[in-house]
Amino acid sequence: MKILLIVISFLFSKNLIFKGEEKYISNLKKLTKGGDNAEAYFSWDDKYLIFQSTKKPYKCDQIFIMDINGKNKKLVSTGFGRTTCSYFLPDNEKIIYSSTHHLSKECPEVPKLNLKRYYWTIFDYEIYLAKRNGEIIRKLTNNPEYDAEGVVSKNGKIVFTSFRDGDIGIYMMDTLGNVKKIINEFGYEGGPWFSPSGDKIVFRAFYPENEEEKEKYVELLEKRVVSPPYMEIFIIDTTGENLRKITDFKKICFAPSWHPSGEYIIFSANLENPWNFDLYIIGIDGKGLERITYYEGFDSFPMFSHDGKKLVFCSNRGGKKGETNVFICDWKK
Repeated sequence: MKILLIVISFLFSKNLIFKGEEKYISNLKKLTKGGDNAEAYFSWDDKYLIFQSTKKPYKCDQIFIMDINGKNKKLVSTGFGRTTCSYFLPDNEKIIYSSTHHLSKECPEVPKLNLKRYYWTIFDYEIYLAKRNGEIIRKLTNNPEYDAEGVVSKNGKIVFTSFRDGDIGIYMMDTLGNVKKIINEFGYEGGPWFSPSGDKIVFRAFYPENEEEKEKYVELLEKRVVSPPYMEIFIIDTTGENLRKITDFKKICFAPSWHPSGEYIIFSANLENPWNFDLYIIGIDGKGLERITYYEGFDSFPMFSHDGKKLVFCSNRGGKKGETNVFICDWKK
């Protein structure tokens, strides 16, 4: 029986890997089942994953922690409001996440717009520091607009995206909530991620290049909606110096994070098809682009384990229509 289960598991793993081109990943396993699961990130000891999930009885995203084999899933947010963007602190005992529960127990309403491309709402999130069991320690931000997309460095610094100062930009803070702005460019900046050394940040950005792009960006921002026609990947030092563009595809590039070596970045992009997002890696010099996944759908939110042996990402593959699940695999590059 044990041998049969191993064979079935092997065949199922093989079926989840598409076209044979996904040469850098193996032993692909689905860790969630049903609902919309996203943004799963490793603890610093690589034993746990923290992620957001919309699944009954919850009507919008809540934060959960599970073992890296998908077992022992536990709710760690309050169960109220909408949550997003969770991450472990280096001690593996504390977490951060963003939530709207300070406004209401109910999920905030999502505006319906007639846009022919992907858009998302910048709700009034605040960032919370909590214990791993979900007990809230303190609210780190106090801004009546968007504060989310928080990631923590090995030194315990927090980088995040915020709508303040009239624009959406990238900021840093400590665990007491002391905030410092990193970039002064006009336009959308988001998804910041610390380098393994903690002295650089990779992020996605849309900087309007003409008046028409600027006007549309501002118009949607007034509705608390973001829908860039394209986003590129950038790197900047945590001091705010040496801003440099890594991609130049005029496509939607997002969810960048670093390989533990610090030599290359993994990100999601629709380079082949506007509605098909795959994972890619690229050197920090903008060279050596390689496609990693080939599923005709959504693959995104990648993160390498801190030892570089595993890759976790979220995908529509292997599930029912409308599902997004968390997957983990061995990384072979």
